[in-house]
Amino acid sequence: MSSGSTPAEIKPQEYEFEQMNLQVGGRIQFITHRTMKPIQHFSTLIGWVKDEYMIVKVPFESGAPISVTEGDKLTIRVFSGVNVCSFSAIVQRVFGRPLFYAHLSFPEKIQGTSLRTAMRVKVDIPAQLSCETSGSVSVFLVNLSVSGALIESKRQLESDDAMVGLSFTLIAQPGNRQVLVNTHASIRNINVIKPAAGDKPEVFTYGVQFVNLDPTHYTLLQNLTYEALIADRQKIV
Repeated sequence: MSSGSTPAEIKPQEYEFEQMNLQVGGRIQFITHRTMKPIQHFSTLIGWVKDEYMIVKVPFESGAPISVTEGDKLTIRVFSGVNVCSFSAIVQRVFGRPLFYAHLSFPEKIQGTSLRTAMRVKVDIPAQLSCETSGSVSVFLVNLSVSGALIESKRQLESDDAMVGLSFTLIAQPGNRQVLVNTHASIRNINVIKPAAGDKPEVFTYGVQFVNLDPTHYTLLQNLTYEALIADRQKIV
């Protein structure tokens, strides 16, 4: 493995515009090149006219719009399914207060990288796990993916292959909305962590696989992976 890639990525390939499956209101990464070092911002896709232009929100930093002028060269990065796609764009027109959006050139060449579907993201999310023998138990999710989670519990729970219920909250954009996720899961593996300090209790970890996860919640977990991938790769497991 080279030092310039992660084990979750494979060689980039060219994509057609339709393959990105862009969604109006979707979050995108907006990278400016006005300084020696590219600067990353987040923006929202407003829409597009095929083969003519795209419309995006001007990113805000510290409550104010960033400086964007006509002719600026950008890199736009988007997450779609298990692909991260990027393309170059030029700012064609900027609309200031009160709209704060910009027209960008339509992408001519799109590069995409596929990710493994089960890429996991480090989290610290309180959850409720329900099972036949223990009833409802408070646990913590320590990593999440679109296919499952790793759970920590101070109590010993069910055995391998047991079906459990899992309930936790994710934050959805825009607006930082709280979305309650209720799903079934199957316990796939169990481990016991013995703390180095002898006076601390053991911690039980459970790897679970989601069963019939709601498509909306699947998309939220995809977005969680995307956020970590482009904003904080240290969270990728």
